[in-house]
Amino acid sequence: MDRQIIHIDMDAFYASIEQRDNTKFKGKPVIVGGVSDRGVVSTASYEARKYGVRSAMPIKVAKRLCPNGIYLPVNMEKYKKASRQIHKILSKYSDKIEPISIDEAFLDVTDKNSIMVARSIKKDIQKQTQLTASVGISINKFLAKLASDVKKPNGLTVIKKEDAVEFLKPLPVSKLWGVGPKMQRELNKLGIYYIGDIQRYDKDVLVSLFGKRGKEIYDFSFGIDLRPVEVDNVNQSIGEEETFLEDISNSKDLIDKLRLYSINLSNKLISKGFLARTITVKIKYVDFTVETRSITLNIPTDDEEVIFETSKKILINKFNFDKEVRLIGLTLSNLIYPDDPIQLSMKI
Repeated sequence: MDRQIIHIDMDAFYASIEQRDNTKFKGKPVIVGGVSDRGVVSTASYEARKYGVRSAMPIKVAKRLCPNGIYLPVNMEKYKKASRQIHKILSKYSDKIEPISIDEAFLDVTDKNSIMVARSIKKDIQKQTQLTASVGISINKFLAKLASDVKKPNGLTVIKKEDAVEFLKPLPVSKLWGVGPKMQRELNKLGIYYIGDIQRYDKDVLVSLFGKRGKEIYDFSFGIDLRPVEVDNVNQSIGEEETFLEDISNSKDLIDKLRLYSINLSNKLISKGFLARTITVKIKYVDFTVETRSITLNIPTDDEEVIFETSKKILINKFNFDKEVRLIGLTLSNLIYPDDPIQLSMKI
């Protein structure tokens, strides 16, 4: 039996909460993030997006694009409260829920009428939180997530099994799960720009070039995704890293990356209800040597500022910048639930 998967994606979550709580902000371009020029955008309202402002953009760039925008600091406690409200709503409709960030989640509703469930969820969220959600429905997680992005804000889109291949065909390869800028460049070199190009490509060649990832993107191109909705999936660690197009010698650029990673990873911790004890920074130099340094905290955290300040401390004090850097990564590990007993220690 085909599964019925729903993807819930809250619309401009942080900015929408600020607009909800202050009537002066409604209909105005609201940008939430670091308020100094060294910060980055966490969320931009749809009014701000019309100016080209996007998440993860440096605040100084956003201010050039939208000088009259309303720039607000992140109020994580407020956003956590709204996220908990939404999760409580979702739990009424399924016991198979996989949060993937503070404002996104998958639900498996295979034994229910998925469209009726989705409409009820949207109605409950609107009524109880005065916020809107865009919803996608399909036979797997990949297609459901794509569907939720079709009509935003406040949309509801269904991708049927029989329509999946044609729906995917004209989309850029960047829409495939896991295809980032680096993989996109590699695919472009092969003349692959659209998902339809992959559908026509030789699967064996993709596997020979990219291994397991080659098979994965080939399957995704036909709408095949067998991953289950994972309930309370406790990962041993979560992390983000990036290989730069050009090697970096400026520590400020590396610090900016750590701030962005800290925001993203904090959101992931909060959405899954975990705290992290160990913070690790990874550096790969221009000569391909790799170094990692870690700190294990006495008090576990999900706070983006704690994560950022700790990772910044590691970067500044524990690495040698005589060589240019081609990659930086940030990993949070030793994940625990808030009520778990811990052993106090401090390791560097």
